[in-house]
Amino acid sequence: MKSPRGRWIVAATVLGSSLAMLDGTIVNIALPAISRDLGSGVSGLQWTVSGYTLTLASLILLGGALGDRLGRRKVFVLGTVWFAIASILCGLAPNIEVLVVARLVQGVGAALLTPGSLALISASIHPDDRGAAIGLWSGLGGVASAIGPFLGGWLVETAGWRSVFLLNIPLAIGVVWVAAKHVPESRDPHAAGKLDLPGVAVVASALALLTFGFIDSSWLAVGFGLVAAVAFVVVEVRSPNPLVPPSLFASRIFLAANLVTFAVYAALGGVFFLLILQLQLALNYSPIAAGVATLPITVLMLFLSARMGRLAQRIGPRIPMTVGPAIGAVGLLLMLRIHPGSTYVLHVLPAVVVFGIGLTILVAPLTGAVLGAVSTDRAGIASGVNNAVARTSQLLAVAALPGLAGISGVDYDSPTVFSGGFHTAMIICAALLAAGSLISALMIRGEQRAEPESIDCKPHCDMTSPAVSPQTQV
Repeated sequence: MKSPRGRWIVAATVLGSSLAMLDGTIVNIALPAISRDLGSGVSGLQWTVSGYTLTLASLILLGGALGDRLGRRKVFVLGTVWFAIASILCGLAPNIEVLVVARLVQGVGAALLTPGSLALISASIHPDDRGAAIGLWSGLGGVASAIGPFLGGWLVETAGWRSVFLLNIPLAIGVVWVAAKHVPESRDPHAAGKLDLPGVAVVASALALLTFGFIDSSWLAVGFGLVAAVAFVVVEVRSPNPLVPPSLFASRIFLAANLVTFAVYAALGGVFFLLILQLQLALNYSPIAAGVATLPITVLMLFLSARMGRLAQRIGPRIPMTVGPAIGAVGLLLMLRIHPGSTYVLHVLPAVVVFGIGLTILVAPLTGAVLGAVSTDRAGIASGVNNAVARTSQLLAVAALPGLAGISGVDYDSPTVFSGGFHTAMIICAALLAAGSLISALMIRGEQRAEPESIDCKPHCDMTSPAVSPQTQV
């Protein structure tokens, strides 16, 4: 870390991963402006968010596997260039249909660059400094997420929603230049066997059918999507090189942690999609004010997540993973007080702070539980699978929640009606958090990490598979 090359490696990976993270926070702020300019209803906005998450969730594990085989720097740079080209298409989109297609393409780029960012650190930084480098990568990534809402609101107000996508271009140029000049190439010498392309095809089909079915209220598509999801499990069990190794789920804690992840991140996906809309549509917040309104959540996580991680190391993850979602659910119930005429200090801030406290208590122990449930040589793939679970649950939540809450394209134009749907959605999300709390209380118990008989402690042993912890997603 003291060498110039080490610092350049961290800079390149932080900038690269920040591209994907910024898009998650900035685009939500721009949704009302996109709707007004392109004449889109709620379903168009759902596809704008879900199109990106769909291809990212479907392909992120494949992106990590390609990096291990073809070269992590090569795939990382390819993903960054791909992401930048798709961002240009997003910024120039003449209608909502073109924007959705461009977002689908953009998600492919994110799936290529995201896993490589952490894998490059693990493969290139000296083992003695690797922990500090990963901590710096995570912390600076958190800063990128923190400034996302403020930056997005400012861009939408001053330069229009298209600037939100075009901002990626200079950042991507910087990432490619630094990576080409300063980041060494690396591969996993033990990566062998054919890629699990049948698994990729089946899971992508399942997620696409489920997303389409939920957004367009096509229960036939939902049914086919569920059949494809079952087929994915069968394919993975029979595959010699599965995308998601079934043996990981032999650990009760790993299974429980991923069930909690699915429930909790489904709630997060729904909250961050609808809360920004509620603030702008029902409370007449400007884009920048709506972005700043949610900053307490990120600030709490930035300053307290590391402490919660250390606490979970001492007392175990069960209590934080039980208490955190429960407190978060209370915060969402407080959001039932947010309606037209509400004030920020009396109604919005208390709900956001309580929700942020619950999230802060939960996230770091959840990551620790995922990684602690498997042997150290499988930490990378375990984190990658958990990240894919989180992305998938957020994708399905954004697709399904508006319909379940009774929000349609017509309701978008009525602040009072939209607010009623928002309150229903928050009750559903609170129930998901309560379910996560209950799963933790019942299933997270004192299971020890399963260590392999011997580990060759070379760089490829340490999280070289696609790995982005849930901490960096929020």
